[in-house]
Amino acid sequence: MSDLDALKYPIGRFTRPGPLDANARAALVSAVEQAPAELRALVTGLSDAQLDTPYRPGGWTIRQVIHHVPDSHANAYVRMKLGATEDAPTIRTYQEGKWAELPEARTGPIAMSLDLLDALHRRWVAFLRALPAADFARTVKHPDWGVMTLDDLLAQYAWHGRHHAAHIRNTVGIRD
Repeated sequence: MSDLDALKYPIGRFTRPGPLDANARAALVSAVEQAPAELRALVTGLSDAQLDTPYRPGGWTIRQVIHHVPDSHANAYVRMKLGATEDAPTIRTYQEGKWAELPEARTGPIAMSLDLLDALHRRWVAFLRALPAADFARTVKHPDWGVMTLDDLLAQYAWHGRHHAAHIRNTVGIRD
């Protein structure tokens, strides 16, 4: 892995896990549940200068990352609900890079996105915990990623929260 790839993917690239058992699924749901508090803890007390520091050359700032996570996870929540209620729906992509360049993502206070993430994840986790185990095998069709099960999406977004938390940790010099 190149130095730039190590900065881009500090916990490695996402890999699909395949079907999950109940324990693995519960651990991923817990990771989704804990992500908002982890991100909030990482950025509490950071100055505007720190929030406006990119996590890698040419990358987003910590502020943009904080605004990106609820954008991404709101899409994930909707994708999973579509997958749970429709037969193999084709889900939409969104231009995350363009969303990150919008004014509120570049300069807005992070509290609004942290609060949104808290509420979104509470609702998402309630949905995930109530979903019958068999429904995690249901699928969606993503234009770039192909056919994905709800287990795949769960694993991807649990990874996504950890991925961006690692960007912040590395940028501000927090070691595990």
